[in-house]
Amino acid sequence: MNTGVKITAFAAALAATFGTAYGVGKGVGPVDEPTKAGHGEHAAAPAPSENPAAGGHAGHEEGATAGTSAADLPGGLQISQDGYTLALETSTPAAGKSVLKFSIKDAAGRKVTAFTTEHGKELHFIVASRDLDTFRHLHPVKAADGTWSVDADLPAAGGYKAFADFKPAGPGAKGVTLGADLAVPGAYAPKPLPAVAPTATVDGYQVRLGGTLDPGKAGELRLTVTKAGKPVTDLEPYLGAYGHLVALRDGDLAYLHVHPNEGGPGPDVSFTATAPSAGTYRLFLDFQHQGKVRTAAFTVTTGSGKATVPAAGETTHGAGGHAHG
Repeated sequence: MNTGVKITAFAAALAATFGTAYGVGKGVGPVDEPTKAGHGEHAAAPAPSENPAAGGHAGHEEGATAGTSAADLPGGLQISQDGYTLALETSTPAAGKSVLKFSIKDAAGRKVTAFTTEHGKELHFIVASRDLDTFRHLHPVKAADGTWSVDADLPAAGGYKAFADFKPAGPGAKGVTLGADLAVPGAYAPKPLPAVAPTATVDGYQVRLGGTLDPGKAGELRLTVTKAGKPVTDLEPYLGAYGHLVALRDGDLAYLHVHPNEGGPGPDVSFTATAPSAGTYRLFLDFQHQGKVRTAAFTVTTGSGKATVPAAGETTHGAGGHAHG
């Protein structure tokens, strides 16, 4: 994805399909396999006869409704798209540290080995828990046969979703974001989303969120990084940019991945993004300073054409549990 990209493929018509704001799950129970990896009561509008948390089904369109084409869905809701499938070899990892293996397969079932390098990587791999408490931006390594592997730390039992963000090699190739479900076995107790707040603190850095995230309309999100009350004006490039932003919709985990507009090296990093619908989103900002990548996380709600603006003075330590590989 190029610097300054505007995520405008999420048409306003999607608001009719994904217009539900999702509640916070409170269920507690065991997780044994991907088909039981749901977020308790915390569920998106499922496709007919499909469990939204079920994984491993080619062509699965989470949150789709009758009459919605695959091309119209937000990123990450499908395990297969445009002739490519995210094939997880590790779908039920144990809690704690484990190795995740997967591949991207073409329409003939062959593992894809050629990708276009974007922002320093051939493929970007994200893993998030269904309750959006855990977020991992990982950097897998590809073997000669097209099998990718990466170390991951998934701290608790429950449902997770893995996202592969890539562009196949070749002229005219388009970027694709695929999503597939993971289930960590064990007793599952989903956590409620952190409250909406304008600032997040991580490792002594404070990041303030401003701007709007509008359903069906491009808007600017502005994040300002400070430390000890002073603006950080020497942010370092991370994967070719001064910041990376991933937004996940609460419920079905629809995926938005945007890169910053021109500017830098801080303290402000701005992004242009469009929410596919009204609802609640969790935003994860990656930034690098003094050789270390950190992640600041925010909860944002959208509706009636604009994002909920947090009250001034509120602070959330919302980056706990978020890490990089």
